Amino acid sequence: MKKIKWGILGPGRIAHKFATDLMLSEHGMLYAVASRDFTKAESFAAQYQATKICKSYESLAKDPDVDVVYIATPHTFHFEHTMLCLKNGKSVLCEKPMGMTPLEVQALIAEAQKRKLFLMEGLWTRFIPATEKVLSLLNSNVIGTVSNLKADFGFQAVFNKKHRLFDKSLGGGSLLDIGIYPLYISLLLLGVPVKIGANARMTDTGVDATCEMVLCYNDSVNAQLKSTIENDTPTQAVITGEKGTITIHKPFHHSQKITVQTNGYNQVYELPYECFGYLFEIEEVNSCLAALQTESTKLPLQTSFELHRIIDRVLKKIQLEY
Repeated sequence: MKKIKWGILGPGRIAHKFATDLMLSEHGMLYAVASRDFTKAESFAAQYQATKICKSYESLAKDPDVDVVYIATPHTFHFEHTMLCLKNGKSVLCEKPMGMTPLEVQALIAEAQKRKLFLMEGLWTRFIPATEKVLSLLNSNVIGTVSNLKADFGFQAVFNKKHRLFDKSLGGGSLLDIGIYPLYISLLLLGVPVKIGANARMTDTGVDATCEMVLCYNDSVNAQLKSTIENDTPTQAVITGEKGTITIHKPFHHSQKITVQTNGYNQVYELPYECFGYLFEIEEVNSCLAALQTESTKLPLQTSFELHRIIDRVLKKIQLEY
């Protein structure tokens, strides 16, 4: 298997972690990087041994040697930059959220399918060992039928109206930045909710500082979810079934430890890894491209579309419009 040549568009904070993990990849390598700031691209390329520095996003998208592009720009540019790459024949791994609306996500999926290109949202949570273990335990009926999920993600951010977390024009707020993780784990484990309730506390810049959600399903199954940039929270997920619970320990979105409790018996699974956690999704993309797949069976495009429909329902409940 030849090495998959990656391009990185937007060498910011997350891209640094991604590139560090990419250097550990058996089947992928960093080939090109592009930034609106050429000096920043030069520094990034030197640090992570990129072969090529592109002077624009367009030149990276048009480079014939790039196999796949990782989009790591701010939320509100994900649609534009992913579409740019797809229209130039490039497969894409787009950092979450893949779009600002379900219509944007739908349009990206249609474009990728029309051109027979690989596309995936960067929800690294799906590929970490702890998530794989949880799915295996649930499939083995260890805790029986699931009735409840509680998941939260919170940290204290210093208010700065110019920071992307608080900037509405950049898709700021807790929901899109970190609330997407509790929503994703609920979708993965419980499916699409029948009913959604949500309330939020807003910042002076008009984005949500805290968002609390209750998702209801058939058969009296529900999920209580929370995201906040106002204070630190346990940042764990607890799955309750008729025979016990599974706790995905902090930080649940890339946990290295889970605990199963059934009838007074505790079983702890330590699932360590020696990377930032992006390596697992990187290798998934590499494998899919090598197999000429246009989407991942573990994180299919329909899942991303459904996730963004749920996010849209929450945004309407809290009356937040970007």
